[in-house]
Amino acid sequence: MLGFHHCLDRILYICQQYSPRFPCGGSIVHHRAESCDISNGSEESYRIVGREKDRYLHKMYRGNNGSGLCRIIPDLLITYLLLSGLSAFNMTPIKNSGNIGDAADSVVTVKGWVQDIRNLGGISFLTLRDRYGTIQITMPKKKLDPELFDSITRLSRESVISVTGEVKSSNQTALGVELIPTVFEVLSSAEVPLPMGVIDKVNVEMDTRLNNRFIDIRKPEVKAIFEIRSVVIGLISEAMTKNGFVNVNTPKIGASGAEGGATLFNVDYFGKPAYLAQSPQLYKQILMSTGLDRIFEIGPAFRAEHSNTNRHVTEFISFDGEMSWIEKEEDVMKMIEETIDYVLKGVKERCSDQLQILGKEISIPTLPYPILTYSECLKMVQDGGIPLKEGDDLGTEGEKLIGDIMAEKGFELYFIAEYPEEAKPFYIMEKDGTSYSFSFDLDYKGQEISSGGQREHRYDILVERMKKKGLDPVEFSFYLDAFKYGMPPHGGWGIGVDRLVTKILDLPNVREAILFPRDMSRLSP
Repeated sequence: MLGFHHCLDRILYICQQYSPRFPCGGSIVHHRAESCDISNGSEESYRIVGREKDRYLHKMYRGNNGSGLCRIIPDLLITYLLLSGLSAFNMTPIKNSGNIGDAADSVVTVKGWVQDIRNLGGISFLTLRDRYGTIQITMPKKKLDPELFDSITRLSRESVISVTGEVKSSNQTALGVELIPTVFEVLSSAEVPLPMGVIDKVNVEMDTRLNNRFIDIRKPEVKAIFEIRSVVIGLISEAMTKNGFVNVNTPKIGASGAEGGATLFNVDYFGKPAYLAQSPQLYKQILMSTGLDRIFEIGPAFRAEHSNTNRHVTEFISFDGEMSWIEKEEDVMKMIEETIDYVLKGVKERCSDQLQILGKEISIPTLPYPILTYSECLKMVQDGGIPLKEGDDLGTEGEKLIGDIMAEKGFELYFIAEYPEEAKPFYIMEKDGTSYSFSFDLDYKGQEISSGGQREHRYDILVERMKKKGLDPVEFSFYLDAFKYGMPPHGGWGIGVDRLVTKILDLPNVREAILFPRDMSRLSP
Protein backbone atom coordinates (compact mmCIF):
# COMPACT_ATOMS: atom_id res chain seq x y z
CA MET A 1 0.00 0.00 0.00
CA LEU A 2 1.22 3.51 -0.75
CA GLY A 3 2.43 5.50 2.25
CA PHE A 4 -0.27 7.65 3.83
CA HIS A 5 1.44 10.98 3.26
CA HIS A 6 2.36 9.93 -0.29
CA CYS A 7 -1.31 9.20 -1.00
CA LEU A 8 -2.35 12.61 0.25
CA ASP A 9 0.26 14.40 -1.81
CA ARG A 10 -0.95 12.65 -4.95
CA ILE A 11 -4.60 13.23 -4.08
CA LEU A 12 -3.97 16.96 -3.84
CA TYR A 13 -2.34 16.89 -7.25
CA ILE A 14 -5.40 15.15 -8.70
CA CYS A 15 -7.72 17.59 -6.97
CA GLN A 16 -5.86 20.50 -8.53
CA GLN A 17 -5.80 18.92 -11.98
CA TYR A 18 -9.53 18.11 -11.86
CA SER A 19 -10.76 21.03 -9.77
CA PRO A 20 -13.94 21.57 -11.87
CA ARG A 21 -14.94 18.02 -11.10
CA PHE A 22 -13.59 17.82 -7.57
CA PRO A 23 -13.81 21.27 -5.89
CA CYS A 24 -11.19 20.79 -3.22
CA GLY A 25 -8.11 22.46 -4.70
CA GLY A 26 -5.66 23.76 -2.15
CA SER A 27 -2.43 22.90 -0.37
CA ILE A 28 -1.30 20.10 1.87
CA VAL A 29 0.97 20.80 4.81
CA HIS A 30 2.50 17.62 6.20
CA HIS A 31 3.72 17.61 9.79
CA ARG A 32 5.75 14.63 10.84
CA ALA A 33 7.20 14.05 14.31
CA GLU A 34 10.91 13.14 14.37
CA SER A 35 10.14 9.64 15.63
CA CYS A 36 6.99 9.19 13.61
CA ASP A 37 6.33 5.80 12.11
CA ILE A 38 2.73 5.38 11.08
CA SER A 39 3.02 1.58 11.06
CA ASN A 40 3.86 1.68 14.76
CA GLY A 41 0.81 3.70 15.73
CA SER A 42 2.51 7.09 15.92
CA GLU A 43 0.73 10.30 15.01
CA GLU A 44 0.60 12.13 11.72
CA SER A 45 -1.24 15.38 11.20
CA TYR A 46 -2.47 16.45 7.77
CA ARG A 47 -4.39 19.49 6.69
CA ILE A 48 -5.89 20.00 3.30
CA VAL A 49 -6.44 23.74 3.31
CA GLY A 50 -8.52 25.45 0.62
CA ARG A 51 -7.93 28.98 -0.56
CA GLU A 52 -11.55 29.89 0.08
CA LYS A 53 -13.33 29.67 3.42
CA ASP A 54 -16.19 27.62 1.99
CA ARG A 55 -13.85 25.20 0.19
CA TYR A 56 -11.65 23.27 2.54
CA LEU A 57 -11.26 19.93 4.19
CA HIS A 58 -9.53 19.61 7.50
CA LYS A 59 -8.71 16.32 9.14
CA MET A 60 -6.38 15.27 11.96
CA TYR A 61 -5.27 11.71 11.37
CA ARG A 62 -4.30 9.43 14.28
CA GLY A 63 -3.88 5.66 14.28
CA ASN A 64 -1.80 2.76 13.07
CA ASN A 65 -3.39 2.02 9.73
CA GLY A 66 -4.69 3.79 6.68
CA SER A 67 -8.39 3.52 7.48
CA GLY A 68 -8.62 7.22 8.31
CA LEU A 69 -7.60 8.06 4.79
CA CYS A 70 -11.07 7.45 3.39
CA ARG A 71 -12.67 9.88 5.79
CA ILE A 72 -10.85 12.90 4.33
CA ILE A 73 -11.62 12.29 0.66
CA PRO A 74 -14.95 13.04 -1.00
CA ASP A 75 -16.76 9.91 -2.09
CA LEU A 76 -16.65 11.03 -5.68
CA LEU A 77 -12.85 11.22 -5.59
CA ILE A 78 -12.61 7.76 -4.05
CA THR A 79 -14.78 6.43 -6.85
CA TYR A 80 -12.54 8.11 -9.42
CA LEU A 81 -9.38 6.68 -7.87
CA LEU A 82 -10.80 3.17 -7.73
CA LEU A 83 -11.94 3.34 -11.34
CA SER A 84 -8.58 4.69 -12.49
CA GLY A 85 -6.64 2.02 -10.65
CA LEU A 86 -4.74 4.68 -8.62
CA SER A 87 -2.57 5.32 -11.67
CA ALA A 88 -2.83 9.06 -11.13
CA PHE A 89 -0.74 8.69 -7.96
CA ASN A 90 2.39 8.54 -10.12
CA MET A 91 1.75 11.58 -12.30
CA THR A 92 4.17 14.11 -10.80
CA PRO A 93 7.65 13.83 -12.36
CA ILE A 94 10.76 14.09 -10.17
CA LYS A 95 13.18 16.78 -11.32
CA ASN A 96 16.51 18.14 -10.11
CA SER A 97 18.56 21.29 -10.67
CA GLY A 98 20.20 19.64 -13.66
CA ASN A 99 17.02 19.07 -15.67
CA ILE A 100 14.29 21.32 -14.23
CA GLY A 101 15.10 24.03 -16.76
CA ASP A 102 13.03 22.31 -19.45
CA ALA A 103 9.99 21.83 -17.20
CA ALA A 104 8.48 25.33 -17.31
CA ASP A 105 4.69 25.50 -16.80
CA SER A 106 4.48 21.97 -15.42
CA VAL A 107 4.02 20.52 -11.94
CA VAL A 108 7.08 18.67 -10.61
CA THR A 109 8.61 17.43 -7.38
CA VAL A 110 12.14 18.34 -6.29
CA LYS A 111 14.15 17.05 -3.34
CA GLY A 112 17.24 18.27 -1.55
CA TRP A 113 18.76 20.25 1.29
CA VAL A 114 17.58 23.67 2.49
CA GLN A 115 20.64 25.77 1.76
CA ASP A 116 19.22 29.15 2.65
CA ILE A 117 15.94 31.03 3.25
CA ARG A 118 15.48 34.74 2.65
CA ASN A 119 12.41 36.48 4.00
CA LEU A 120 11.65 39.80 2.29
CA GLY A 121 8.30 40.67 3.81
CA GLY A 122 5.71 39.87 1.16
CA ILE A 123 7.84 37.24 -0.53
CA SER A 124 10.34 34.62 0.59
CA PHE A 125 12.91 32.55 -1.28
CA LEU A 126 14.22 29.10 -0.37
CA THR A 127 17.38 27.84 -2.05
CA LEU A 128 17.16 24.07 -2.42
CA ARG A 129 20.46 22.30 -3.08
CA ASP A 130 20.87 18.89 -4.68
CA ARG A 131 23.79 17.09 -6.28
CA TYR A 132 23.68 19.14 -9.45
CA GLY A 133 23.25 22.65 -8.08
CA THR A 134 20.47 24.78 -6.57
CA ILE A 135 16.82 25.53 -7.32
CA GLN A 136 14.98 28.66 -6.23
CA ILE A 137 11.69 28.03 -4.44
CA THR A 138 9.71 31.28 -4.65
CA MET A 139 6.97 31.89 -2.07
CA PRO A 140 4.69 34.91 -2.63
CA LYS A 141 3.00 35.32 0.75
CA LYS A 142 -0.37 36.39 -0.65
CA LYS A 143 -0.58 33.50 -3.10
CA LEU A 144 0.33 30.68 -0.71
CA ASP A 145 -1.73 29.18 2.05
CA PRO A 146 -0.60 30.90 5.29
CA GLU A 147 0.19 27.61 7.00
CA LEU A 148 2.25 26.38 4.06
CA PHE A 149 4.14 29.67 3.90
CA ASP A 150 4.81 29.70 7.64
CA SER A 151 5.95 26.06 7.74
CA ILE A 152 8.42 26.42 4.88
CA THR A 153 9.94 29.69 6.05
CA ARG A 154 10.63 28.27 9.51
CA LEU A 155 12.73 25.37 8.23
CA SER A 156 16.28 25.05 9.55
CA ARG A 157 19.25 25.13 7.19
CA GLU A 158 20.34 21.75 5.80
CA SER A 159 16.97 20.11 6.51
CA VAL A 160 16.07 17.60 3.80
CA ILE A 161 12.73 18.25 2.11
CA SER A 162 10.57 17.29 -0.85
CA VAL A 163 8.69 20.08 -2.61
CA THR A 164 5.96 19.80 -5.23
CA GLY A 165 4.88 22.84 -7.18
CA GLU A 166 4.56 24.60 -10.50
CA VAL A 167 7.66 25.53 -12.49
CA LYS A 168 7.61 29.10 -13.78
CA SER A 169 10.01 30.83 -16.16
CA SER A 170 12.13 33.51 -14.52
CA ASN A 171 14.88 35.78 -15.77
CA GLN A 172 15.98 36.38 -12.20
CA THR A 173 17.45 32.91 -11.58
CA ALA A 174 20.51 31.13 -12.93
CA LEU A 175 18.40 28.22 -14.20
CA GLY A 176 15.83 30.47 -15.86
CA VAL A 177 13.02 28.94 -13.81
CA GLU A 178 11.64 28.99 -10.26
CA LEU A 179 9.29 26.69 -8.38
CA ILE A 180 6.06 27.93 -6.75
CA PRO A 181 5.27 25.36 -4.03
CA THR A 182 1.92 23.75 -3.35
CA VAL A 183 3.07 20.76 -1.29
CA PHE A 184 6.14 20.10 0.79
CA GLU A 185 7.35 17.41 3.14
CA VAL A 186 10.14 17.48 5.69
CA LEU A 187 12.07 14.25 5.20
CA SER A 188 14.69 15.04 7.87
CA SER A 189 15.05 18.11 10.06
CA ALA A 190 18.55 19.48 10.68
CA GLU A 191 19.56 20.37 14.21
CA VAL A 192 20.59 23.91 15.09
CA PRO A 193 23.35 25.04 15.19
CA LEU A 194 25.21 23.22 12.44
CA PRO A 195 28.73 21.95 13.32
CA MET A 196 30.01 24.02 10.40
CA GLY A 197 28.50 26.08 7.62
CA VAL A 198 28.03 25.04 4.03
CA ILE A 199 27.81 28.41 2.28
CA ASP A 200 29.18 30.67 5.02
CA LYS A 201 32.28 32.61 4.00
CA VAL A 202 34.19 31.57 7.11
CA ASN A 203 37.48 29.69 7.11
CA VAL A 204 37.15 26.37 8.89
CA GLU A 205 40.18 24.42 10.15
CA MET A 206 41.04 21.17 8.38
CA ASP A 207 40.43 19.08 11.50
CA THR A 208 36.93 20.52 11.90
CA ARG A 209 36.19 19.83 8.27
CA LEU A 210 37.43 16.25 8.42
CA ASN A 211 35.57 15.61 11.68
CA ASN A 212 32.39 16.72 9.92
CA ARG A 213 33.16 15.40 6.45
CA PHE A 214 29.47 14.63 5.81
CA ILE A 215 28.77 18.38 5.90
CA ASP A 216 32.06 19.45 4.33
CA ILE A 217 31.34 17.49 1.15
CA ARG A 218 28.03 19.33 0.76
CA LYS A 219 30.09 22.35 -0.26
CA PRO A 220 30.02 22.45 -4.09
CA GLU A 221 33.77 23.06 -4.32
CA VAL A 222 34.55 20.03 -2.13
CA LYS A 223 32.05 17.78 -3.88
CA ALA A 224 33.59 18.80 -7.20
CA ILE A 225 36.97 17.41 -6.12
CA PHE A 226 35.54 13.95 -5.57
CA GLU A 227 33.52 14.00 -8.77
CA ILE A 228 36.75 14.79 -10.63
CA ARG A 229 38.58 12.09 -8.69
CA SER A 230 35.95 9.56 -9.80
CA VAL A 231 36.47 10.61 -13.43
CA VAL A 232 40.27 10.32 -13.01
CA ILE A 233 39.96 6.71 -11.83
CA GLY A 234 37.59 5.91 -14.68
CA LEU A 235 39.97 7.45 -17.22
CA ILE A 236 42.88 5.42 -15.85
CA SER A 237 40.88 2.23 -16.38
CA GLU A 238 39.94 3.33 -19.90
CA ALA A 239 43.54 4.09 -20.84
CA MET A 240 44.76 0.76 -19.49
CA THR A 241 42.04 -1.22 -21.24
CA LYS A 242 42.77 0.53 -24.55
CA ASN A 243 46.40 -0.60 -24.20
CA GLY A 244 45.55 -4.23 -23.52
CA PHE A 245 45.98 -4.26 -19.73
CA VAL A 246 43.96 -6.62 -17.51
CA ASN A 247 42.49 -5.27 -14.28
CA VAL A 248 43.48 -7.42 -11.28
CA ASN A 249 43.08 -7.43 -7.50
CA THR A 250 45.86 -8.62 -5.21
CA PRO A 251 45.90 -9.39 -1.46
CA LYS A 252 46.21 -6.56 1.06
CA ILE A 253 47.30 -8.82 3.92
CA GLY A 254 50.53 -10.75 3.46
CA ALA A 255 53.32 -12.58 5.21
CA SER A 256 55.93 -10.10 3.98
CA GLY A 257 56.17 -6.56 2.65
CA ALA A 258 57.29 -5.52 -0.82
CA GLU A 259 59.49 -2.73 0.48
CA GLY A 260 60.40 -4.08 3.93
CA GLY A 261 61.63 -1.70 6.60
CA ALA A 262 59.88 0.24 9.33
CA THR A 263 56.88 1.36 7.24
CA LEU A 264 55.05 -1.96 7.59
CA PHE A 265 51.79 -2.17 9.54
CA ASN A 266 51.83 -5.32 11.68
CA VAL A 267 48.70 -7.48 11.82
CA ASP A 268 47.92 -10.34 14.18
CA TYR A 269 46.69 -12.91 11.68
CA PHE A 270 45.17 -15.65 13.85
CA GLY A 271 48.25 -15.72 16.03
CA LYS A 272 50.68 -15.43 13.14
CA PRO A 273 52.55 -12.26 12.12
CA ALA A 274 51.30 -10.54 8.95
CA TYR A 275 51.46 -7.12 7.33
CA LEU A 276 49.23 -4.72 5.45
CA ALA A 277 50.36 -4.38 1.85
CA GLN A 278 52.73 -1.50 1.10
CA SER A 279 52.07 -2.11 -2.59
CA PRO A 280 50.99 -4.98 -4.87
CA GLN A 281 54.56 -5.16 -6.23
CA LEU A 282 55.38 -8.80 -5.54
CA TYR A 283 52.06 -10.06 -6.89
CA LYS A 284 52.32 -7.88 -9.99
CA GLN A 285 55.63 -9.49 -10.82
CA ILE A 286 54.36 -13.00 -10.11
CA LEU A 287 51.61 -12.36 -12.65
CA MET A 288 54.21 -11.55 -15.31
CA SER A 289 55.10 -15.26 -15.34
CA THR A 290 51.48 -16.31 -16.01
CA GLY A 291 50.97 -14.95 -19.51
CA LEU A 292 48.89 -12.04 -18.26
CA ASP A 293 51.66 -9.85 -19.54
CA ARG A 294 49.96 -6.49 -18.97
CA ILE A 295 48.10 -5.92 -15.73
CA PHE A 296 47.00 -2.98 -13.62
CA GLU A 297 45.37 -2.47 -10.24
CA ILE A 298 43.76 0.48 -8.48
CA GLY A 299 43.55 -0.26 -4.78
CA PRO A 300 44.59 0.69 -1.25
CA ALA A 301 48.14 0.57 0.06
CA PHE A 302 49.46 1.19 3.56
CA ARG A 303 52.63 2.84 4.84
CA ALA A 304 53.35 3.28 8.56
CA GLU A 305 55.23 6.51 7.89
CA HIS A 306 55.84 8.77 10.87
CA SER A 307 55.23 11.88 8.80
CA ASN A 308 52.47 14.35 9.52
CA THR A 309 52.84 16.58 6.46
CA ASN A 310 50.43 17.87 3.84
CA ARG A 311 51.63 15.17 1.41
CA HIS A 312 51.81 12.03 3.58
CA VAL A 313 49.04 9.70 4.73
CA THR A 314 49.15 6.15 6.03
CA GLU A 315 46.50 4.74 3.68
CA PHE A 316 46.31 5.76 0.04
CA ILE A 317 44.99 4.58 -3.30
CA SER A 318 47.67 3.37 -5.66
CA PHE A 319 47.45 2.87 -9.41
CA ASP A 320 49.94 0.12 -10.22
CA GLY A 321 50.87 -1.34 -13.59
CA GLU A 322 53.25 -4.03 -14.79
CA MET A 323 54.12 -5.03 -18.34
CA SER A 324 56.25 -7.80 -19.87
CA TRP A 325 58.50 -7.95 -22.91
CA ILE A 326 60.06 -4.54 -22.35
CA GLU A 327 63.53 -3.81 -23.66
CA LYS A 328 64.33 -0.81 -21.48
CA GLU A 329 62.84 1.34 -18.72
CA GLU A 330 61.84 3.96 -21.30
CA ASP A 331 59.16 1.53 -22.51
CA VAL A 332 57.51 1.87 -19.13
CA MET A 333 57.93 5.64 -19.10
CA LYS A 334 56.18 5.87 -22.47
CA MET A 335 53.18 3.95 -21.16
CA ILE A 336 52.92 6.23 -18.13
CA GLU A 337 53.12 9.31 -20.37
CA GLU A 338 50.29 8.07 -22.55
CA THR A 339 48.14 7.26 -19.53
CA ILE A 340 48.66 10.59 -17.75
CA ASP A 341 48.08 12.45 -21.02
CA TYR A 342 44.80 10.55 -21.51
CA VAL A 343 43.71 11.37 -17.95
CA LEU A 344 44.49 15.09 -18.20
CA LYS A 345 42.74 15.47 -21.55
CA GLY A 346 39.75 13.51 -20.25
CA VAL A 347 39.40 15.62 -17.11
CA LYS A 348 39.57 18.80 -19.17
CA GLU A 349 36.88 17.51 -21.53
CA ARG A 350 34.50 15.80 -19.08
CA CYS A 351 34.77 17.90 -15.92
CA SER A 352 34.20 21.42 -17.22
CA ASP A 353 31.41 22.13 -14.69
CA GLN A 354 33.51 20.97 -11.72
CA LEU A 355 36.60 22.79 -12.94
CA GLN A 356 34.55 25.97 -13.27
CA ILE A 357 33.35 25.62 -9.68
CA LEU A 358 36.99 25.27 -8.57
CA GLY A 359 38.18 28.07 -10.83
CA LYS A 360 40.75 25.71 -12.32
CA GLU A 361 42.07 25.27 -15.85
CA ILE A 362 43.90 22.10 -16.88
CA SER A 363 47.09 22.44 -18.90
CA ILE A 364 48.17 19.51 -21.06
CA PRO A 365 51.97 19.10 -21.19
CA THR A 366 53.42 18.05 -24.51
CA LEU A 367 54.85 14.57 -25.00
CA PRO A 368 57.40 13.20 -24.38
CA TYR A 369 58.09 14.40 -20.86
CA PRO A 370 61.69 15.49 -20.17
CA ILE A 371 63.99 12.92 -18.54
CA LEU A 372 66.51 14.16 -15.99
CA THR A 373 69.07 11.94 -14.28
CA TYR A 374 69.47 11.70 -10.54
CA SER A 375 72.98 13.13 -10.89
CA GLU A 376 71.69 16.18 -12.78
CA CYS A 377 69.03 16.77 -10.16
CA LEU A 378 71.51 16.37 -7.31
CA LYS A 379 73.64 19.13 -8.84
CA MET A 380 70.57 21.40 -9.20
CA VAL A 381 69.75 20.89 -5.55
CA GLN A 382 73.33 21.45 -4.41
CA ASP A 383 73.59 24.60 -6.52
CA GLY A 384 70.36 25.74 -4.87
CA GLY A 385 71.98 25.62 -1.45
CA ILE A 386 70.67 22.28 -0.16
CA PRO A 387 73.61 20.25 1.22
CA LEU A 388 72.98 16.76 -0.18
CA LYS A 389 75.58 14.16 -1.11
CA GLU A 390 75.58 11.30 -3.62
CA GLY A 391 73.00 8.66 -2.66
CA ASP A 392 70.86 10.99 -0.55
CA ASP A 393 67.15 11.24 -1.19
CA LEU A 394 66.32 14.49 -2.95
CA GLY A 395 63.71 15.19 -0.27
CA THR A 396 60.71 17.49 -0.24
CA GLU A 397 62.73 20.69 -0.51
CA GLY A 398 64.92 19.27 -3.25
CA GLU A 399 61.89 18.15 -5.28
CA LYS A 400 60.29 21.56 -4.88
CA LEU A 401 63.46 23.34 -6.01
CA ILE A 402 63.72 21.11 -9.09
CA GLY A 403 60.03 21.72 -9.77
CA ASP A 404 60.58 25.48 -9.73
CA ILE A 405 63.50 25.18 -12.15
CA MET A 406 61.51 22.97 -14.52
CA ALA A 407 58.46 25.27 -14.30
CA GLU A 408 60.61 28.17 -15.47
CA LYS A 409 61.46 26.05 -18.49
CA GLY A 410 57.77 25.32 -19.10
CA PHE A 411 57.64 21.74 -17.80
CA GLU A 412 55.11 20.54 -15.20
CA LEU A 413 55.74 16.80 -15.64
CA TYR A 414 59.19 15.25 -15.91
CA PHE A 415 61.03 12.02 -15.08
CA ILE A 416 64.03 11.66 -12.78
CA ALA A 417 65.93 8.50 -13.77
CA GLU A 418 68.99 6.42 -12.87
CA TYR A 419 68.77 6.54 -9.10
CA PRO A 420 71.57 4.91 -7.08
CA GLU A 421 70.76 1.21 -6.81
CA GLU A 422 71.25 1.25 -3.03
CA ALA A 423 68.36 3.74 -2.74
CA LYS A 424 65.94 1.46 -4.58
CA PRO A 425 64.20 -1.82 -3.59
CA PHE A 426 65.67 -5.25 -4.32
CA TYR A 427 63.43 -5.92 -7.33
CA ILE A 428 64.85 -2.98 -9.35
CA MET A 429 67.48 -3.96 -11.96
CA GLU A 430 70.98 -2.62 -11.43
CA LYS A 431 72.70 -0.76 -14.25
CA ASP A 432 75.61 -3.06 -14.99
CA GLY A 433 79.05 -1.70 -14.16
CA THR A 434 77.70 1.30 -12.25
CA SER A 435 76.24 2.14 -8.85
CA TYR A 436 72.96 3.22 -10.48
CA SER A 437 69.76 1.43 -11.43
CA PHE A 438 67.13 1.26 -14.17
CA SER A 439 64.65 3.19 -12.07
CA PHE A 440 62.77 6.45 -12.25
CA ASP A 441 60.33 8.78 -10.51
CA LEU A 442 57.70 10.91 -12.22
CA ASP A 443 57.40 14.36 -10.64
CA TYR A 444 54.46 16.71 -11.16
CA LYS A 445 54.82 20.38 -10.24
CA GLY A 446 57.67 19.67 -7.86
CA GLN A 447 56.33 16.54 -6.17
CA GLU A 448 56.88 12.86 -6.81
CA ILE A 449 53.67 11.11 -7.86
CA SER A 450 55.12 7.89 -9.26
CA SER A 451 58.02 5.46 -8.98
CA GLY A 452 58.89 2.72 -11.40
CA GLY A 453 61.53 1.02 -13.45
CA GLN A 454 62.76 -2.16 -15.04
CA ARG A 455 62.59 -5.19 -12.73
CA GLU A 456 65.24 -7.82 -12.20
CA HIS A 457 63.79 -10.93 -13.87
CA ARG A 458 66.87 -13.19 -13.59
CA TYR A 459 66.45 -15.54 -10.63
CA ASP A 460 70.05 -15.78 -9.43
CA ILE A 461 70.69 -12.03 -9.61
CA LEU A 462 67.37 -11.31 -7.88
CA VAL A 463 68.30 -13.58 -4.96
CA GLU A 464 71.64 -11.82 -4.64
CA ARG A 465 69.92 -8.43 -4.58
CA MET A 466 67.66 -9.65 -1.80
CA LYS A 467 70.63 -10.72 0.28
CA LYS A 468 72.37 -7.42 -0.46
CA LYS A 469 69.33 -5.61 1.00
CA GLY A 470 69.41 -7.76 4.15
CA LEU A 471 66.36 -9.83 3.24
CA ASP A 472 66.00 -13.60 3.69
CA PRO A 473 65.06 -15.23 0.34
CA VAL A 474 63.36 -18.08 2.23
CA GLU A 475 60.69 -15.65 3.47
CA PHE A 476 59.99 -14.68 -0.15
CA SER A 477 59.83 -18.19 -1.60
CA PHE A 478 56.22 -17.70 -2.80
CA TYR A 479 57.53 -14.79 -4.89
CA LEU A 480 60.82 -16.30 -6.04
CA ASP A 481 59.19 -19.53 -7.26
CA ALA A 482 57.63 -17.57 -10.13
CA PHE A 483 61.15 -16.66 -11.35
CA LYS A 484 62.41 -20.25 -11.43
CA TYR A 485 60.23 -21.43 -14.29
CA GLY A 486 60.38 -18.76 -16.96
CA MET A 487 59.99 -15.04 -16.29
CA PRO A 488 59.98 -12.53 -19.16
CA PRO A 489 61.72 -9.15 -18.91
CA HIS A 490 59.28 -6.70 -17.36
CA GLY A 491 58.84 -3.36 -15.67
CA GLY A 492 56.16 -1.30 -14.03
CA TRP A 493 55.13 1.59 -11.87
CA GLY A 494 53.03 2.79 -8.98
CA ILE A 495 51.20 6.13 -9.03
CA GLY A 496 49.52 7.68 -6.00
CA VAL A 497 45.98 8.55 -7.15
CA ASP A 498 45.49 10.94 -4.22
CA ARG A 499 48.65 12.85 -5.08
CA LEU A 500 47.78 12.87 -8.78
CA VAL A 501 44.40 14.50 -8.10
CA THR A 502 46.02 16.90 -5.64
CA LYS A 503 48.51 18.11 -8.24
CA ILE A 504 46.00 18.26 -11.11
CA LEU A 505 43.83 20.62 -9.04
CA ASP A 506 46.66 22.37 -7.18
CA LEU A 507 45.18 21.45 -3.79
CA PRO A 508 47.20 22.56 -0.75
CA ASN A 509 46.90 19.24 1.10
CA VAL A 510 46.58 15.65 -0.11
CA ARG A 511 43.79 15.17 2.47
CA GLU A 512 41.62 17.43 0.33
CA ALA A 513 41.55 14.64 -2.28
CA ILE A 514 40.74 11.80 0.17
CA LEU A 515 37.23 11.26 1.51
CA PHE A 516 38.23 9.99 4.95
CA PRO A 517 42.02 10.32 5.26
CA ARG A 518 44.16 8.25 7.61
CA ASP A 519 47.35 9.63 9.09
CA MET A 520 49.32 9.43 12.33
CA SER A 521 46.66 11.30 14.29
CA ARG A 522 43.45 10.38 12.45
CA LEU A 523 41.66 7.04 12.65
CA SER A 524 38.08 8.37 12.65
CA PRO A 525 35.73 9.10 10.99
